[in-house]
Amino acid sequence: MNFTRPTLYPPAIKTPFPKNPRIFHHPSSLLTAQLASLSRKLHPSSLVTPLKSLSKSPSSRLSLRTKCTIADQQLAQPKETGVVIVGAGLAGLAAALRLNSSQIPFLLFEASDSVGGRVRTDSVDGFLLDRGFQIFITAYPEAQKLLDYESLNLQKFYSGALVYYNGGFHRVSDPLRHFWDSLGTITNPIGSITDKVLIGLSRLKAAASSFEDLLVAPESSTRERLLRDGFSSSIIGRFFVPFLGGIFFDAKLDTTSRLYDFVFKSLALGSNTLPSKGIGAIPDQLASRLPDFCLKLNSKVTKLNSDLSTVELENGEVFRGKFGLILGVEEPEAKRLLETEEAALANAKVKPCRSTVCLYFGADDAPIKEPILILNGSGKGIVNNMFFATNVASSYGPKGKTLVSVSLVGSYESWSDEELQNAVREEMGTWFAGSVVKAWNHLRTYRIGFAQPNQIPPTNLRKDPRVGPGVYACGDYRDSATFDGALVSGRRAAEALIEDNGW
Repeated sequence: MNFTRPTLYPPAIKTPFPKNPRIFHHPSSLLTAQLASLSRKLHPSSLVTPLKSLSKSPSSRLSLRTKCTIADQQLAQPKETGVVIVGAGLAGLAAALRLNSSQIPFLLFEASDSVGGRVRTDSVDGFLLDRGFQIFITAYPEAQKLLDYESLNLQKFYSGALVYYNGGFHRVSDPLRHFWDSLGTITNPIGSITDKVLIGLSRLKAAASSFEDLLVAPESSTRERLLRDGFSSSIIGRFFVPFLGGIFFDAKLDTTSRLYDFVFKSLALGSNTLPSKGIGAIPDQLASRLPDFCLKLNSKVTKLNSDLSTVELENGEVFRGKFGLILGVEEPEAKRLLETEEAALANAKVKPCRSTVCLYFGADDAPIKEPILILNGSGKGIVNNMFFATNVASSYGPKGKTLVSVSLVGSYESWSDEELQNAVREEMGTWFAGSVVKAWNHLRTYRIGFAQPNQIPPTNLRKDPRVGPGVYACGDYRDSATFDGALVSGRRAAEALIEDNGW
């Protein structure tokens, strides 16, 4: 695919992304002697200038950002900035980039040692392990504006799936991309012939509607929607439950039909992919475009002060956002930070979140060679879906090795890691040769307690980001529970702040 470079945000800067840095450096951080001299002359009280007093000329906006940079160099931890952003997940990063595009100074605080929030990748024994089952759909509209797809080197899945049912694997294919494959599966037991035709018709219908219209359309549960569209209970149970359940982490398909429509349209127009350097390459790319010294890692915000514009860090330091505060953390954490304040989010009811467990194994070979998602359509066992990640992106493992990814829906809190590992091995031994599975080397188990917000009806997938005086919230719980929803909500939070300040 060829995508034009985004115009909404500044262009990506081709700089290497350092491992676990405390501060992300930008080439312009190599200040000249003249700027260094200027910084020594500036008094701390003059380091942040009200935007309304600035000229609208580009030179004035550049001067404002220069002062933010100098402030951060002169005072290792400046006490005041334009905007404080809490959380460097996709939403917080998108908010930061939107503010930066308007030359508004900010500080972005992240509690962990790197950006991404839930969208992270770890390197273990030469394998790339995404933190939970995550795929990137290329047709996401906000992502197309914001990301440089070419540099992500996206590797595609086959457009369809293999379904394990009744002791064998059965193919379900996208009829418009794999017509002949689809014809060959017309009589398999994963649904009726009518079901296969309905998949094609639903694909065409989804592609014809706008994303915005889908997010505000009349809603029901996804299961109710599938039944209303005429799908049989057999294809719902054998295909849609493991397929959509693995995306929504919802085995009952109670999730709103709005999210189903949004994802189905995205799949109809785009491809399921993995970045060659792991899913964490997406937030890494966003972070590489932030200005100097505005991203603070290992900086956990523990509370908001009474004025809702001041945050206190775990180490006791206090920072004030002169123009506002943006909360880009997960819904439970946002509610905790606001629980003592008169803010809209503080009193909101939080639905139980969606959880997942992902187990990774290293192997010498893959029993299936295709870059395809494999679903459990049997209705038995604990595995929901699995795939051989190195079939999709060979960079996910050392040369000659295979990375096995197995996903479960739910938290499995009463199970130990060892019990889960043994149960998964036993179940996979019925799908593939037992001797093959026995040789798999367990790499890591990820338990993702807050994998996604719970978006059962009724929903509002375009929530107002304003949650208190000068306080804005963003995250996928404010929009669609997708990568795209997180990016959109971050931009909308920043734009609401800009509008409220009259800029």
